[in-house]
Amino acid sequence: MLHNPKARMTARLTILLYLATLAALLVSTFYPAQVEGVSVTLMLSVKLVPLLAFAVPVFRGHNRGYIWLSFVVIFYFTQYVVSSWLSEGAITPLIIAVLTFLLFTVAMVHLKVNRPQPVTET
Repeated sequence: MLHNPKARMTARLTILLYLATLAALLVSTFYPAQVEGVSVTLMLSVKLVPLLAFAVPVFRGHNRGYIWLSFVVIFYFTQYVVSSWLSEGAITPLIIAVLTFLLFTVAMVHLKVNRPQPVTET
């Protein structure tokens, strides 16, 4: 549930970053080269299923779903920062690290903006 106009903007930005992160994870499975001897289905499942579990809460703007998404995104961020460091700045892990950082940050901003207003009695 969206509580104000700013929340609509942050929700849209979160959806955009969520989709960009999923797309980047999908592309990184095949670029720069597909890993030999590993099932593509297994790789995609491990990469995408944890994030796909949050598709409904993200698209509906549920605060609790955003909170749990943020917890999961931290693991992706950590993995791709380490991967970027070990690959000495390869572009693919660097892009995913930036996308996950932005997704986490915008989701947190959305939660701040989208807090329900207290009911005041007159």
